[in-house]
Amino acid sequence: MRAPTEPRRLVGRRWITLFALAWLGIWLAQLTPIQLLLPTQVDLQLQPTQWVDSVVAFGIISGIAGVCALIAYPVTGMLSDRTATRFGRRRPWMVVGTMVFAGALILLGAQHSMIGIGIFWCLALTGFCVLTAALTAIISDQVPVRQRGLVSGWMSAPQAIGIIVGLVLVTALALGQFAGYLLTAVLLVVLVLPFVCLVPEPPAPSTAHRKPALADFWISPRAHPDFGWTLLSRVLVNIGNAFGTTLLLYFLQFGLGDTSAADDLVVLSAIYMVFVLISAVSFGKLSDVIGRRKVFVFTAASLQGIAALLLAFVPSLPVAMVAAGFLGFGFGSFLSVDQALATQVLPNAADRGKDLGIMNIAYAVPQAIAPLAGAGIVALTGGFTVLFLVAGFTALLGALAVVPVKAVR
Repeated sequence: MRAPTEPRRLVGRRWITLFALAWLGIWLAQLTPIQLLLPTQVDLQLQPTQWVDSVVAFGIISGIAGVCALIAYPVTGMLSDRTATRFGRRRPWMVVGTMVFAGALILLGAQHSMIGIGIFWCLALTGFCVLTAALTAIISDQVPVRQRGLVSGWMSAPQAIGIIVGLVLVTALALGQFAGYLLTAVLLVVLVLPFVCLVPEPPAPSTAHRKPALADFWISPRAHPDFGWTLLSRVLVNIGNAFGTTLLLYFLQFGLGDTSAADDLVVLSAIYMVFVLISAVSFGKLSDVIGRRKVFVFTAASLQGIAALLLAFVPSLPVAMVAAGFLGFGFGSFLSVDQALATQVLPNAADRGKDLGIMNIAYAVPQAIAPLAGAGIVALTGGFTVLFLVAGFTALLGALAVVPVKAVR
């Protein structure tokens, strides 16, 4: 048996293609419900007289699901670090996560009560966390540092494609509640399984047999400041992004009085998609070539802050389109380069899955709590201006938080 080492062999185009397809299925299955299916389902059950009631209900469900993510990410990461089977240590967890995620989405589509919606969305997000905790750990296991920006870009770029493909399929095909969830579940399985079945895993290191301990979940920011600053930056930027995107449909409907909100959401998502694709792949690769990460993370987070401030001070549909471009350009670059940066500040190679699981909390939890917190801000202030101001300044603070990182340029 051997100890874990940093990978040196570059992964090929086939590996990257299957990896990108897997993430396309994942993002489609997670973000289509968040952006469209779940809010619509909640509205149908509540029939609210005030739209804020619907947002609060959606936020409560998302917040409870966020607690599940808070537990599932690091626990799955740790368990996958310590799994030793002839199928690999990450692969069994990817299979379990895919099946739980897809099955929960199908059952979610059949729900006609708020309790049922809450239970199965929590289960779906748990499956999402199990799957992505194992899949992101694969980057550290198999991709050398000099290629991680490019590979992380192909983890990030499919996010925008997944949003637009999901929204277009559901709206253009006029799919009902159950059919919409069923379609996302089927596409998830179809797109993830090729990577799971066709990409081999290296032999498990001897450390895979270690017993987990509760103390392993604590990573001291004093002992590992680069990890702490990177995590803080990721939390702040993702909170800012979540405030700016998770209530976008409500902003169009009630903030702008847009009578074609669903169609315009697709347009904004398309603009967002184009700029995410451009920035995620190009800047991820460029960061590999020049060997620098922090400048890209700082710039990307700043662009997201600018996008939110535009919406706060000049709320209109044309400005929202411009902001969607800024947001996509910034978030695409941030997702790819920040993921590469995160893999370079992990405290212990033997705990890659667990440590990246902790990092990944910064993606799922802000997105889960943003609807409830955002609805509270909108309700208290009587509009969306303060919400976007908070989003902008939070993203800008996230940009500043990456500056103290020393181990990575």
